[in-house]
Amino acid sequence: MIRHLWFTMPTRTAKNPFVLRNLRLRITWDSSPRAAIDVPIGDFFGCGFGETVIFSSAVMVSAPTGGLNCYLEMPFKKEARIEIVSEHEENLDGFFYQVDYSLNDKLPDNICYLHSQWRRTNGSNSLGEDHVLANITGTGCYVGTQVFLTQLERFWYGEGEVKFYIDDDKDFATIVGTGLEDYVGGAWGFRDQWEGPEDPQAVHFNSAYLGYHQQINRDNSGVSPYAKDMPTGHGMYRWHLLDPIRFSTRLKVTLQQIGDRGDHLFERRDDVTTVAYWYLTDPNGDGYSLPPKECRRPR
Repeated sequence: MIRHLWFTMPTRTAKNPFVLRNLRLRITWDSSPRAAIDVPIGDFFGCGFGETVIFSSAVMVSAPTGGLNCYLEMPFKKEARIEIVSEHEENLDGFFYQVDYSLNDKLPDNICYLHSQWRRTNGSNSLGEDHVLANITGTGCYVGTQVFLTQLERFWYGEGEVKFYIDDDKDFATIVGTGLEDYVGGAWGFRDQWEGPEDPQAVHFNSAYLGYHQQINRDNSGVSPYAKDMPTGHGMYRWHLLDPIRFSTRLKVTLQQIGDRGDHLFERRDDVTTVAYWYLTDPNGDGYSLPPKECRRPR
Protein backbone atom coordinates (compact mmCIF):
# COMPACT_ATOMS: atom_id res chain seq x y z
CA MET A 1 0.00 0.00 0.00
CA ILE A 2 1.41 3.37 -1.02
CA ARG A 3 0.33 5.68 1.77
CA HIS A 4 1.99 9.02 1.05
CA LEU A 5 3.69 10.80 -1.85
CA TRP A 6 5.83 13.93 -1.45
CA PHE A 7 7.44 15.75 -4.37
CA THR A 8 9.10 19.09 -4.91
CA MET A 9 10.91 20.60 -7.87
CA PRO A 10 11.64 23.96 -9.52
CA THR A 11 8.41 25.26 -11.03
CA ARG A 12 10.10 27.21 -13.85
CA THR A 13 13.25 27.34 -15.91
CA ALA A 14 14.88 30.19 -17.80
CA LYS A 15 12.75 29.87 -20.93
CA ASN A 16 9.59 28.13 -19.75
CA PRO A 17 7.57 28.68 -16.56
CA PHE A 18 5.25 25.67 -16.91
CA VAL A 19 7.20 22.80 -15.36
CA LEU A 20 4.10 21.70 -13.42
CA ARG A 21 2.23 21.08 -16.67
CA ASN A 22 5.19 19.62 -18.57
CA LEU A 23 6.01 16.91 -16.00
CA ARG A 24 3.70 13.90 -15.90
CA LEU A 25 3.04 11.69 -12.90
CA ARG A 26 2.44 8.19 -14.26
CA ILE A 27 1.60 5.18 -12.06
CA THR A 28 1.08 1.61 -13.25
CA TRP A 29 -0.32 -1.18 -11.07
CA ASP A 30 0.65 -4.88 -11.10
CA SER A 31 2.43 -4.94 -14.48
CA SER A 32 -0.61 -3.64 -16.33
CA PRO A 33 -0.05 -2.67 -19.98
CA ARG A 34 -1.57 0.80 -19.45
CA ALA A 35 -0.98 3.30 -16.66
CA ALA A 36 -3.94 3.98 -14.37
CA ILE A 37 -2.64 7.47 -13.51
CA ASP A 38 -1.13 9.81 -16.11
CA VAL A 39 -1.65 13.43 -15.03
CA PRO A 40 0.40 16.67 -15.14
CA ILE A 41 2.10 16.72 -11.79
CA GLY A 42 0.91 20.13 -10.63
CA ASP A 43 -2.74 19.49 -11.40
CA PHE A 44 -2.67 16.09 -9.69
CA PHE A 45 -1.63 17.79 -6.45
CA GLY A 46 -4.15 20.63 -6.73
CA CYS A 47 -1.86 23.28 -8.24
CA GLY A 48 -3.51 24.51 -11.42
CA PHE A 49 -2.44 26.86 -14.19
CA GLY A 50 1.22 25.85 -13.86
CA GLU A 51 1.56 27.57 -10.46
CA THR A 52 1.90 26.34 -6.90
CA VAL A 53 -0.67 27.36 -4.32
CA ILE A 54 -0.84 26.76 -0.57
CA PHE A 55 -3.80 24.68 0.55
CA SER A 56 -4.65 21.87 2.93
CA SER A 57 -7.20 19.09 2.59
CA ALA A 58 -7.74 15.60 3.97
CA VAL A 59 -5.67 13.83 1.32
CA MET A 60 -3.91 16.53 -0.72
CA VAL A 61 -1.67 19.24 0.71
CA SER A 62 0.38 21.84 -1.13
CA ALA A 63 2.72 23.32 1.47
CA PRO A 64 5.24 26.19 1.36
CA THR A 65 7.13 26.40 -0.85
CA GLY A 66 6.01 23.86 -3.42
CA GLY A 67 5.86 20.78 -1.19
CA LEU A 68 3.31 18.50 -2.90
CA ASN A 69 1.70 15.81 -0.74
CA CYS A 70 -0.87 13.09 -1.44
CA TYR A 71 -2.41 10.75 1.17
CA LEU A 72 -4.86 8.88 -1.06
CA GLU A 73 -4.36 5.17 -0.29
CA MET A 74 -2.98 3.22 -3.25
CA PRO A 75 -3.22 -0.56 -2.75
CA PHE A 76 -1.64 -3.06 -5.12
CA LYS A 77 -0.97 -6.81 -5.13
CA LYS A 78 2.56 -7.33 -6.46
CA GLU A 79 4.02 -4.24 -8.09
CA ALA A 80 3.62 -0.46 -8.29
CA ARG A 81 5.60 1.52 -10.83
CA ILE A 82 5.85 5.29 -10.32
CA GLU A 83 7.36 7.35 -13.16
CA ILE A 84 8.04 11.04 -13.60
CA VAL A 85 8.01 11.79 -17.32
CA SER A 86 9.57 15.12 -18.29
CA GLU A 87 8.37 16.78 -21.47
CA HIS A 88 10.00 20.04 -20.44
CA GLU A 89 12.48 21.36 -23.00
CA GLU A 90 15.08 22.36 -20.39
CA ASN A 91 16.77 20.38 -17.63
CA LEU A 92 15.59 20.94 -14.08
CA ASP A 93 18.06 21.76 -11.33
CA GLY A 94 16.62 18.96 -9.24
CA PHE A 95 13.66 16.73 -8.51
CA PHE A 96 13.09 15.49 -4.96
CA TYR A 97 10.68 12.82 -3.80
CA GLN A 98 9.60 10.50 -1.03
CA VAL A 99 7.28 7.48 -1.36
CA ASP A 100 5.98 6.02 1.91
CA TYR A 101 4.55 2.52 1.62
CA SER A 102 3.85 -0.60 3.62
CA LEU A 103 4.27 -4.25 2.64
CA ASN A 104 2.50 -7.43 3.74
CA ASP A 105 -0.80 -5.63 4.30
CA LYS A 106 -3.75 -7.98 4.63
CA LEU A 107 -5.79 -6.78 1.68
CA PRO A 108 -8.89 -8.44 0.18
CA ASP A 109 -8.57 -10.25 -3.13
CA ASN A 110 -10.88 -7.76 -4.85
CA ILE A 111 -8.90 -4.62 -4.07
CA CYS A 112 -9.63 -1.42 -5.97
CA TYR A 113 -6.82 0.48 -7.67
CA LEU A 114 -6.53 4.27 -7.74
CA HIS A 115 -7.04 5.86 -11.16
CA SER A 116 -6.75 9.51 -12.15
CA GLN A 117 -7.27 11.37 -15.41
CA TRP A 118 -6.69 14.92 -16.68
CA ARG A 119 -9.09 16.39 -19.25
CA ARG A 120 -9.49 19.79 -20.84
CA THR A 121 -12.18 21.62 -22.80
CA ASN A 122 -10.22 24.60 -24.06
CA GLY A 123 -12.95 26.96 -25.23
CA SER A 124 -13.53 24.87 -28.35
CA ASN A 125 -16.79 23.29 -27.23
CA SER A 126 -20.14 23.99 -28.87
CA LEU A 127 -22.54 26.02 -26.78
CA GLY A 128 -24.46 23.57 -24.62
CA GLU A 129 -21.77 20.88 -24.86
CA ASP A 130 -20.79 19.56 -21.42
CA HIS A 131 -17.22 19.07 -20.27
CA VAL A 132 -16.51 15.39 -19.56
CA LEU A 133 -14.48 14.74 -16.41
CA ALA A 134 -14.47 10.95 -16.69
CA ASN A 135 -16.11 8.17 -18.68
CA ILE A 136 -15.40 4.95 -16.78
CA THR A 137 -16.24 1.33 -17.49
CA GLY A 138 -16.07 -1.22 -14.67
CA THR A 139 -16.83 -1.50 -10.97
CA GLY A 140 -15.61 0.98 -8.40
CA CYS A 141 -16.18 4.32 -6.69
CA TYR A 142 -15.48 7.93 -7.59
CA VAL A 143 -13.60 9.80 -4.85
CA GLY A 144 -12.49 13.24 -6.00
CA THR A 145 -12.43 16.16 -8.42
CA GLN A 146 -10.11 19.07 -9.07
CA VAL A 147 -11.42 21.88 -11.32
CA PHE A 148 -9.25 24.61 -12.83
CA LEU A 149 -11.36 27.02 -14.88
CA THR A 150 -10.00 30.01 -16.81
CA GLN A 151 -12.66 32.54 -17.69
CA LEU A 152 -12.88 33.37 -21.39
CA GLU A 153 -16.01 35.50 -20.95
CA ARG A 154 -17.17 38.11 -18.46
CA PHE A 155 -19.81 37.66 -15.75
CA TRP A 156 -20.32 34.72 -13.39
CA TYR A 157 -19.11 31.41 -14.76
CA GLY A 158 -20.30 28.79 -12.28
CA GLU A 159 -23.97 27.92 -12.87
CA GLY A 160 -23.16 24.63 -14.60
CA GLU A 161 -24.33 21.43 -12.95
CA VAL A 162 -21.98 18.55 -12.11
CA LYS A 163 -23.76 15.33 -13.14
CA PHE A 164 -23.04 11.68 -12.35
CA TYR A 165 -24.50 9.17 -14.83
CA ILE A 166 -24.36 5.87 -12.92
CA ASP A 167 -24.59 2.42 -14.55
CA ASP A 168 -27.69 2.43 -16.81
CA ASP A 169 -28.33 6.19 -16.75
CA LYS A 170 -28.77 7.65 -20.24
CA ASP A 171 -30.72 10.89 -20.68
CA PHE A 172 -30.98 11.66 -16.97
CA ALA A 173 -28.25 11.46 -14.34
CA THR A 174 -28.75 9.92 -10.90
CA ILE A 175 -26.86 12.79 -9.21
CA VAL A 176 -27.33 16.37 -10.46
CA GLY A 177 -25.81 19.39 -8.73
CA THR A 178 -27.05 22.98 -8.55
CA GLY A 179 -23.92 24.84 -9.63
CA LEU A 180 -20.15 24.57 -9.59
CA GLU A 181 -19.60 26.61 -6.42
CA ASP A 182 -22.26 24.53 -4.67
CA TYR A 183 -20.49 21.31 -5.70
CA VAL A 184 -17.34 22.42 -3.86
CA GLY A 185 -19.29 23.52 -0.79
CA GLY A 186 -19.61 27.25 -1.46
CA ALA A 187 -22.70 29.29 -2.29
CA TRP A 188 -23.83 32.36 -4.21
CA GLY A 189 -20.62 32.77 -6.20
CA PHE A 190 -18.23 32.70 -3.20
CA ARG A 191 -19.14 36.37 -2.59
CA ASP A 192 -17.82 38.18 0.47
CA GLN A 193 -21.13 40.01 0.93
CA TRP A 194 -24.76 39.27 0.28
CA GLU A 195 -25.86 42.90 0.04
CA GLY A 196 -23.96 46.15 -0.12
CA PRO A 197 -21.60 47.74 -2.64
CA GLU A 198 -21.70 46.65 -6.27
CA ASP A 199 -18.19 45.16 -6.19
CA PRO A 200 -18.31 41.85 -4.27
CA GLN A 201 -15.11 39.83 -4.10
CA ALA A 202 -14.72 36.06 -4.19
CA VAL A 203 -13.52 34.54 -0.89
CA HIS A 204 -11.02 31.69 -0.96
CA PHE A 205 -11.40 28.78 1.45
CA ASN A 206 -10.17 25.25 1.92
CA SER A 207 -11.25 22.45 4.22
CA ALA A 208 -10.78 18.72 4.65
CA TYR A 209 -13.10 17.72 1.83
CA LEU A 210 -13.80 20.73 -0.39
CA GLY A 211 -12.67 24.23 -1.21
CA TYR A 212 -12.10 27.16 -3.57
CA HIS A 213 -8.38 27.42 -3.03
CA GLN A 214 -6.83 29.16 -6.03
CA GLN A 215 -7.46 32.33 -8.01
CA ILE A 216 -5.01 33.99 -10.37
CA ASN A 217 -5.43 37.09 -12.53
CA ARG A 218 -1.83 38.25 -12.81
CA ASP A 219 0.98 36.55 -14.69
CA ASN A 220 3.57 35.37 -12.16
CA SER A 221 5.79 33.52 -14.61
CA GLY A 222 8.59 36.08 -14.57
CA VAL A 223 9.36 35.50 -18.26
CA SER A 224 7.46 38.41 -19.81
CA PRO A 225 8.35 42.14 -19.68
CA TYR A 226 4.77 43.17 -20.48
CA ALA A 227 1.75 44.02 -18.33
CA LYS A 228 0.77 41.13 -16.06
CA ASP A 229 -3.01 41.12 -16.53
CA MET A 230 -4.42 37.79 -17.69
CA PRO A 231 -7.74 35.91 -17.84
CA THR A 232 -8.83 34.96 -14.34
CA GLY A 233 -8.30 31.34 -13.30
CA HIS A 234 -10.25 29.61 -10.53
CA GLY A 235 -9.13 26.42 -8.75
CA MET A 236 -11.41 24.28 -6.56
CA TYR A 237 -11.75 20.72 -5.28
CA ARG A 238 -14.14 18.16 -3.79
CA TRP A 239 -13.19 14.86 -2.12
CA HIS A 240 -15.91 12.21 -2.05
CA LEU A 241 -14.27 10.28 0.77
CA LEU A 242 -17.25 10.26 3.13
CA ASP A 243 -19.74 10.25 0.23
CA PRO A 244 -18.16 8.08 -2.51
CA ILE A 245 -20.06 7.69 -5.79
CA ARG A 246 -20.30 3.90 -6.25
CA PHE A 247 -20.97 2.24 -9.60
CA SER A 248 -21.26 -1.35 -10.82
CA THR A 249 -20.74 -1.16 -14.61
CA ARG A 250 -19.99 2.42 -15.67
CA LEU A 251 -19.82 6.04 -14.59
CA LYS A 252 -19.83 9.23 -16.64
CA VAL A 253 -19.15 12.58 -14.93
CA THR A 254 -19.88 15.87 -16.72
CA LEU A 255 -19.89 19.60 -16.03
CA GLN A 256 -22.11 22.09 -17.82
CA GLN A 257 -20.73 25.47 -18.92
CA ILE A 258 -23.40 27.96 -17.89
CA GLY A 259 -23.01 31.56 -16.73
CA ASP A 260 -25.20 34.24 -15.16
CA ARG A 261 -25.05 38.02 -15.47
CA GLY A 262 -27.60 38.64 -12.76
CA ASP A 263 -30.74 38.71 -14.84
CA HIS A 264 -30.48 35.61 -17.03
CA LEU A 265 -28.49 32.42 -17.54
CA PHE A 266 -26.45 31.80 -20.66
CA GLU A 267 -24.29 29.05 -22.13
CA ARG A 268 -20.59 29.86 -22.37
CA ARG A 269 -17.21 28.62 -23.52
CA ASP A 270 -14.46 28.67 -20.90
CA ASP A 271 -11.14 26.86 -20.55
CA VAL A 272 -12.09 24.02 -18.21
CA THR A 273 -9.42 21.63 -16.94
CA THR A 274 -10.23 18.85 -14.50
CA VAL A 275 -8.56 15.99 -12.67
CA ALA A 276 -10.80 13.09 -11.67
CA TYR A 277 -9.91 10.42 -9.10
CA TRP A 278 -11.59 7.03 -8.72
CA TYR A 279 -10.96 3.46 -7.55
CA LEU A 280 -11.58 0.53 -9.90
CA THR A 281 -11.30 -3.24 -9.52
CA ASP A 282 -9.37 -3.29 -12.83
CA PRO A 283 -5.75 -2.06 -12.52
CA ASN A 284 -5.57 -1.12 -16.21
CA GLY A 285 -5.93 2.37 -17.56
CA ASP A 286 -8.70 2.79 -20.10
CA GLY A 287 -6.46 3.90 -22.96
CA TYR A 288 -7.32 7.60 -22.74
CA SER A 289 -4.22 9.53 -23.82
CA LEU A 290 -2.97 12.60 -22.02
CA PRO A 291 -2.87 15.45 -24.58
CA PRO A 292 0.61 16.59 -25.69
CA LYS A 293 2.22 19.38 -23.72
CA GLU A 294 1.37 21.99 -26.37
CA CYS A 295 -2.30 21.29 -25.60
CA ARG A 296 -1.71 21.50 -21.85
CA ARG A 297 -0.14 24.98 -21.80
CA PRO A 298 -1.95 27.22 -19.32
CA ARG A 299 -3.53 30.39 -20.62
